[in-house]
Amino acid sequence: MLISNNSNYVNTVSKSIFCCLCSLLFILPLLLGGYRPWAITSIGILICAVFVLHILARAVQYRDDPPSLYPPSYCWPLFLILAVVIVTLCIQLIPSTSFTSIDTNKTKLTLLKTIYITLFCWLITRYCTTPTRLKFLIYTLLVSAVFQAIYAAYLNFSPQLSSPFFDYPYKQRAIGSFSYANFLANYLALCLSLGIGLLVSELVINPVQKSPIQQLRALTKIMLSNKVILRLALIIMIIGLILTRSRMGNSAFFIALSAVSIYALFFYRRKPKHLRTLIISFFIIDLIIIGALFGVEKVTERLSQTSLSSETRDEVLHDSIPLILDKPWLGSGGGSFYTAFPAYQPQPYSGYYDNAHNDYIQFAVELGIPTTMLLGALTLFCLYNCIVVMHTRKTPLYQGLAFGCAIAIIHMLLHSSVDYSLQAGANTLTFMLILTLSFIIKNIPTTTTQRNV
Repeated sequence: MLISNNSNYVNTVSKSIFCCLCSLLFILPLLLGGYRPWAITSIGILICAVFVLHILARAVQYRDDPPSLYPPSYCWPLFLILAVVIVTLCIQLIPSTSFTSIDTNKTKLTLLKTIYITLFCWLITRYCTTPTRLKFLIYTLLVSAVFQAIYAAYLNFSPQLSSPFFDYPYKQRAIGSFSYANFLANYLALCLSLGIGLLVSELVINPVQKSPIQQLRALTKIMLSNKVILRLALIIMIIGLILTRSRMGNSAFFIALSAVSIYALFFYRRKPKHLRTLIISFFIIDLIIIGALFGVEKVTERLSQTSLSSETRDEVLHDSIPLILDKPWLGSGGGSFYTAFPAYQPQPYSGYYDNAHNDYIQFAVELGIPTTMLLGALTLFCLYNCIVVMHTRKTPLYQGLAFGCAIAIIHMLLHSSVDYSLQAGANTLTFMLILTLSFIIKNIPTTTTQRNV
């Protein structure tokens, strides 16, 4: 009886922790995308509270199942590199050394943020390892992204209104509850990628030949199924993405979708029959038709007007190189770009730069070249995991999620070259969730037979 009670207690707490994780993913974008210190700190405190609950729950069953307290062994590359980042930040906080951060307050905040991220990934590896929970997790992100897209579109088409969230004034580019249009674009692209992967996983692999009446019944069933709702949700997110007018946000997403789609058409194991049709529909329906209705020409116009003479981001990158070379090993300190860069800026620019508008440069400035290279290697390894899953695994859900994660990773690799989306807490946690999922879907065993209808 005692064992049964303990088991029920652990199961109840497990469900509660999983619901808390989903709630956190939905709440964080509402807090200005987690870009303000108070926002990421508030979410971090909640993550710590959930982690303490995890520790207490697992302590009850520790004797029976000690490994349940820790992340699975297949995730060690992820946590090893996060540990390297934490150690780097700790060294930067040691006073009066050549490695001491030039802005210890910002470095302390970056250290706390990294710890929050590590605990979040830890919880994901323990509570999101079943098909049902993986689906629910993705649907939570999709609900959040759809809300952001609808909210952003509503404000974008209502110039007389200011945002109910912190009274942000009207802007021509949709921002939703974020503080910056490109943050919203990046967030929507990440969620879109996972949504596409989930839709791919729902496709029929080996359809049975049916009579016309059976086909009509099947069509009716599909029209009333979650596939149509999911497809409509993706269209809404595409509208929101276009309304951000983000040049690289839109370009990177469709480039990533094209690259992964081409790979899947040749190497996807047990390709669904309608995979090619679905991929084509994204470009015809979403990019051409929906894009024409909601102003994709404004995005192309911004792209056509982009030049090195009109942009100052390339000057920021050029002027950041000496800053990296002066402190190549451990950087100037986590979160210190805003403090460190003015001393290396030869003259004022036309814009205001508190970030490098290039995550690679900013990480190298703040954390040093070795740590930045390790983070890049981790991202590429996660992309490799996704490619392996698409090529080798048989479970449609895991293959579909690998498809979506690969799109998201390539998108982030491209977008990070011209912007600083990883400085926003909502985007950082969502991307780290995607990296963590790449380990989960590659390594967890298939426990149940999944069927597509």
